[in-house]
Parts: sequence; structure tokens; C-alpha cells
Amino acid sequence: MPSSHDHPLSAELRVAVQRLSRRLRQEKADDELSDSQSSVLAYLLRSGARTPAELSAFEHVTPPSMNRTLNALQTAGYVVRTPDEADGRKVIVTLTGAGRDFVVETRRRRDEWLEQGLATLSPAELALLAQAAPIIRKLTE
Repeated sequence: MPSSHDHPLSAELRVAVQRLSRRLRQEKADDELSDSQSSVLAYLLRSGARTPAELSAFEHVTPPSMNRTLNALQTAGYVVRTPDEADGRKVIVTLTGAGRDFVVETRRRRDEWLEQGLATLSPAELALLAQAAPIIRKLTE
């Protein structure tokens, strides 16, 4: 099995992306929420109301785990659960105004932190990052 010494780019990229991700996760509007809870809120803002099953699939967690996440989010006032009008056995999870505000503020904080870092880079470094960003996104797909 090849080691990271055989592929120094993969090791360097892995460490850089992990550190960047960890640092961005620290910039949240509510320090009490877990990364998973924040992720569910962001997904709901992006995709609209969803069932708990859809949220479980998105987060790759079991339904009981998602139920605990949703309980915490509902208690915090970030989501509401209502019966599905088409199928009363199903529940629909919807973002509240407070949930939307959390996601928007978290994004604003993360963008602000990142903009401060980008402002320290040279034009050549910024151009290189602009070329690398779509490639990094492609790696995640």
C-alpha cells in the first residue's frame, strides 16, 4: 500500500483541507449546535422542507439519530415538525425564521473569516486559488 510519502500532494491537500474545514466550522452563529445540526439547517435552507427520512439519508445517519438531532433543533426553535398534508403518517421538517437566521449568520461569519485570509494573499495566489477551487469541488463530487 502506498504511503503519503509516495503522494506528497495528497497528504498536503488532506491536511490543508482538514485545517480549513475545522477553522470554518468554528465560525458558527450558535456555539451550542453540533456540526450535524448545523448541516441539517443549511440543507433545509438550500432544499426546502424535508422528511426526517430524507434528512437521515442526507446526513448518512440512522433515523433515531436524526430524531435526536431534530429534537434538539426543535427545542432551540430552529425547526418545526408538522404532519404531511398528503400523508398524515409522515412528518415534514421546516426551517423557522430563527433557523434561517442561524444559517445566514453562520455563512456571513465564515465568508468574513475567509475574506480576511484571502486579503493577505498576492494577486498571483488569488488567481491560483480561483483555478483550484473548481478542481477541489470536483474532488468532492
